Amino acid sequence: MRILPVLAAAAALLSLAACGGEGADGSDASASSGKSIILITPNPVGTNSFLQLGVKGAEAAAKEIGASFKLYESKDPTSIAQNVDAAVRAKPTVIVGISFSFDDVFSTVPRQHPQQQFLQVDSCAKDQAPNLTCVSFKEHEAAYLAGIEAGMLSRSGRIGVVAALDTPFVHRWIEPFFQGAKSVEEGVEGTPLYVGGANPFSDPARAKSQAQTLTGRGVDVIAAAASGGNQGVFEAVAATGAKAFGVDVNQCGQSAGNVIDNVLKHVDVAESAAIKEIAAGRTGGVKVYGLAEGGVGVNALEAGVASSGCTVASSPDVIAKVKQARDDIVAGKITVADPLKG
Repeated sequence: MRILPVLAAAAALLSLAACGGEGADGSDASASSGKSIILITPNPVGTNSFLQLGVKGAEAAAKEIGASFKLYESKDPTSIAQNVDAAVRAKPTVIVGISFSFDDVFSTVPRQHPQQQFLQVDSCAKDQAPNLTCVSFKEHEAAYLAGIEAGMLSRSGRIGVVAALDTPFVHRWIEPFFQGAKSVEEGVEGTPLYVGGANPFSDPARAKSQAQTLTGRGVDVIAAAASGGNQGVFEAVAATGAKAFGVDVNQCGQSAGNVIDNVLKHVDVAESAAIKEIAAGRTGGVKVYGLAEGGVGVNALEAGVASSGCTVASSPDVIAKVKQARDDIVAGKITVADPLKG
């Protein structure tokens, strides 16, 4: 396993590509005379902050290496397969698939096209081909830190998580969150509920309903792990006086005064670095980003926490505890179990 150096600060936000048919510069990647990047998402980008980071990272890499960029937005497994097929025919420098939704298709297609380079972000096909590069994250480490905050700040001793799906991968935001809380308050009770349905990562209404169920049970701190559905969780806690955690990016501004912190994942920076390596001829392997590599974290650890809009900024004792836990995890003094590994 190859670990990249500590990540640099995230690049400035670039405008999102707005379609599935043209690149950010309006060009067709297959017609470009130079380098080209095709990013395929499992769902329409919309307000999904995770997918927005994926677009941001690919656009940043394209700008740095002088490549054209094209975005294919999928809707379901069938359209994912169709988009991958179309991308292969375009023969770009690299085809990027984001999330575990590409596990199946990337188990076969890269081996069928050994001259084409592929990048999978946030997961990796089990039967990894030599021309498939993977980028993954230790989300569980950041979730543990958020749990410490929840344990210290909960008044009722009852915390919860509204997650998109009940799957091993999504549990990386659940058990470690509860584990972190119990490390500071042993008696804390943790309850997870799931969005499910046809659009588990983009359903604010269902996410809000699950959050309301939790607050009705006396839960006063809820971690939102429902991507595009997180706004529904924020609305639910705002109406009851409870607090929430966001995910992937700083979402504190989406519900002023109601979001404690966020489980951050610097998808854009890691993805951009991987694309640049592939373009330079360094391909294959799995690159893993955790707290030590600066790939995950919480706003409490950021230099700009005072202006983040996150309520943890007013709790210096909590921030100090989080920093100490971060250092202990990096030093190997604290081990955060990875639910994905059983």
